Amino acid sequence: MNQRQINAFRMVMHHGSITAAAKALNVSQPAVSRLLTDLEASLGFSLLLRMRGKVQPTVEAYEFFTEVERMFYGLDRLSQVAGEIRTLRRATFRVASMPMVSYEILPQAVARFISAHEGVDITHDVHTSPRILDLLASRQIDIGLAQTSPDRQDVDVLAEFSSSCVCVMPPDHALAGYSKLTPTDLKDQPLVALNYKTLTYSYMTQCFAEAGVSPKIVAETQPSFSACGLAAMGVGIALVDPITPEIFGDKLCSVPFEPRIPFDFQIMKPKDIPLSRAAQAFYVELIASIGALGSVIAK
Repeated sequence: MNQRQINAFRMVMHHGSITAAAKALNVSQPAVSRLLTDLEASLGFSLLLRMRGKVQPTVEAYEFFTEVERMFYGLDRLSQVAGEIRTLRRATFRVASMPMVSYEILPQAVARFISAHEGVDITHDVHTSPRILDLLASRQIDIGLAQTSPDRQDVDVLAEFSSSCVCVMPPDHALAGYSKLTPTDLKDQPLVALNYKTLTYSYMTQCFAEAGVSPKIVAETQPSFSACGLAAMGVGIALVDPITPEIFGDKLCSVPFEPRIPFDFQIMKPKDIPLSRAAQAFYVELIASIGALGSVIAK
């Protein structure tokens, strides 16, 4: 029993005659008759009663045909699923990002992607960079946006981006009109710092130490959104990434800080695993969203 024999039998059952089945299969009538004869020999029972040039299915043929149709339905279903996967109408992928890119960059990319690929199931979580790196290393997510260091060898970096920290404060603050702010300018000013475990905190304390200024830190917090919220309430000037303050609109004023404090981040994937077709398509949208930002530069 083989697929050609099964297909010939199916066409006869669908079209009611060997002649019509041969025409549908674009083969000769004797070829179909031979396939049916071989199938009957393989099965051990008759499928068709041949009477006066016509064929009549046996009771066994109808029982066998029911199972054949189930099989072909399964094949048709597999073909449909394959088509949905090929056209990205059936896919699942997981992305995690640090808060900085989770308010506008990720939503913009997700919105465009879903609009173009309806049916894809996306899971987006927001975590700290160390947590995202761990999720990538354990292959629990497909794409991660976070800060990493060159000595981290258990993830693959797809793209790197560079930005610089800014000082944020209410628009009516005495320093809001400055073109730039230095550690000396911030001497004795209440400051809101990102958590001491962050790279930004290390860079900030190093800058102040090199300038011989002791920072007046009145609050530590994480992430940048929280620091911006405190700054907007007048708690102190916050040193944060340049993207997050934009969410607060006219409630905050951003002033460049010198010397430069980098706030670089990377798009990453699990080590030695290629991106799925869905993840690759989403990566393209993600690059476009980040590229539209004037405060971020691709490295």
